[in-house]
Formats: sequence, structure tokens, C-alpha cells
Amino acid sequence: MSEKNAYQKAGVDIKAGERAVDLMKDAVADTYNDQVLDGIGGFGAAFALGKGYTDPVLISGADGVGTKLLLAIAADKHDTIGQDLVAMVANDILAQGAKPAFLLDYLAVDKMRPEVVAEIVTGIAKAAKASNMSLIGGESAELPGLYAEKHYDLAAFAVGIAERQQLLSAKNVSEGDVLIGLPSSGIHSNGYSLVRQVFGVQSDDDFNQLSPETKATLLTPTALYAQSVWPVVAANLVQSMAHITGGGIIENLPRALPDNVSAEISWGSWPILPIFHELQAKGHLSLEDMLLTFNNGLGMILIVKPQQLADAMTLLTHQNQTAYVLGKITPAQNDRVVFTGNEPW
Repeated sequence: MSEKNAYQKAGVDIKAGERAVDLMKDAVADTYNDQVLDGIGGFGAAFALGKGYTDPVLISGADGVGTKLLLAIAADKHDTIGQDLVAMVANDILAQGAKPAFLLDYLAVDKMRPEVVAEIVTGIAKAAKASNMSLIGGESAELPGLYAEKHYDLAAFAVGIAERQQLLSAKNVSEGDVLIGLPSSGIHSNGYSLVRQVFGVQSDDDFNQLSPETKATLLTPTALYAQSVWPVVAANLVQSMAHITGGGIIENLPRALPDNVSAEISWGSWPILPIFHELQAKGHLSLEDMLLTFNNGLGMILIVKPQQLADAMTLLTHQNQTAYVLGKITPAQNDRVVFTGNEPW
């Protein structure tokens, strides 16, 4: 006699997966617009570019959220980690001068817990909508034996659309251009292996013994810039842009610069968030370590022509986006990014 429910006994609960889809489907559908032709349920998702483009270029990105996941798992708080995921890909696409259009997510879990899965994906959907993106598909995989109990991993694959002639490029940047910095919401989603080491977090209990304020700060989701910055890009007011992720300002900003210039930034031109001062002091971290690991309060840097500065700042203000003038582009110096003024550490 054949055995029933063999797959479930092997550790994969198909019914739980179906319940998770039921719990999340409304939030996902809320991200759809007229360009979504076929969303969740098919073997592939269809998205129409529309007829408003002359020479459209697709910009794609893929990313995850790293070991920040371990803190969300420790806190059993899964509603904002999806924003970290969306921000990592949407902000990257925006930095190329493209308008984020749609994304697909991949969620792999040790065991299908419908409420947790729905909480994660609902967070992804809300952040996607806030970035004017459609969540048009993805995969939730139950992989018993591969992940530790209650552990999961997240990845996103996103696509943006741009006119070829409007793409941002390092070659557009020249001496005298101005750097505009947009504040980060916190650590964002990079450097958490060092964060956990500095705070002595090796287990869930370690994390939960931190103060409520510290736990909330460490879980603060990555800022979403697509909605507030896209109007500035669409107005052709930006030459190049850098999303400040792993490697910090000194590794990411040069990606937005040509080889014959340097970026000169003034210390004190933007507020360094308290969490970074705490990390530096608690971990006895060098200035170089801080600059190489963390965003230190800047999530995105825009490069504009001097004559564009006033219009760009005005438009950012209209979008309720705080912005700081950080410095300027100079002829090439010894370093690609040069800091002037009093060092904070």
C-alpha cells in the first residue's frame, strides 16, 4: 500500500505554503499597476514597458540583506526586513538613473510558517509600493535540513527602465560639480557581521539582552530613495549617483566618478548618526574601518552641476527629502575621496 503525504513527512508542507500565499496575496496585488499583465500564479510574470519610451534600457539588480537577517530572527520581528531587501535593489537601480519598475523575491525557509512568511512578503510588498515598484513574482522554498531552525534567507531581483540618453554615468562628472548627500536611516543593511561582533551578539539571547532602543536602532530598515529622488533624475538635474552600501563612501562614491577627478567632502557637512559613534567607541574602530564598513549617515550621494544645485535642492525639499551639500569634485588628488575638516574619530 502506498504511503500518503510522503512529501509532508519528508518535511515539506504544501498546505502551509498555500496558506502563506493566501495571507500575502492582497499585499502583493496592491503593488500592481496597468503595466502588470500577469502576476503571481503563472509560470512567469509579464510586465509591459509601455509606449512612452524612445530608446528604453533595462537596468537590473540582485541583492540580499546579509546577516541583519539574524537580528530579525532573534527579535522574531519580520515586518521590516523586506524593506531592507527592496531598498538594496531599488536604490542600486535608481543610482544608474533608471526608474525602478518591478521585482521578484526569493525566500527560502527551514519550515513553512505561513504567518511569518506572510509578514516578510507583506513587508517586501509595502516597500515595493513605496518605491513605485510592482512585486510581480517570486519563489518561497521550504528547504528542511538546509537551514537552522527558524532561519531563512532572502534575495530580490529587480528591473528598472530608463531612456538610454538619460542614464547616469561617471563620464558626465567634471571638476567643479557639487556633491549632495541624502541621510541614511541608520546602518541600513551592510556591516552587520561587525555590528554583531561589536555588540557581542553571538546568539538570539545576546541580541535580546540589548536595550529596546538599541535593538530598534539595529533593526531600523534601509531608507527608500526611489520616490523622492526620481523626480530629480527625471528633471535631468543629476549627472551621477552613488548608493552607499558595503565598502562605505570611499569605495562606492568612486564608482560614480571618472578617473581624472576626486571627490572632496567636508566633515561636519552632514550629521553622523549616534549609532555610528556608539559602534566606533564600543568597538575601538579606526576611522578607516568606519569608512570602509558603514555609511556613517549618508545613504545616497548625488553629483550635480553647480548651476543645477539650487533646482535639485528645491526639488528634493518638495519631495520632503532632507539633503546636505557635502563638497565638490576636484582635479585628481592622492585619494579618490578626500575628507577635509575635523575628523570625527
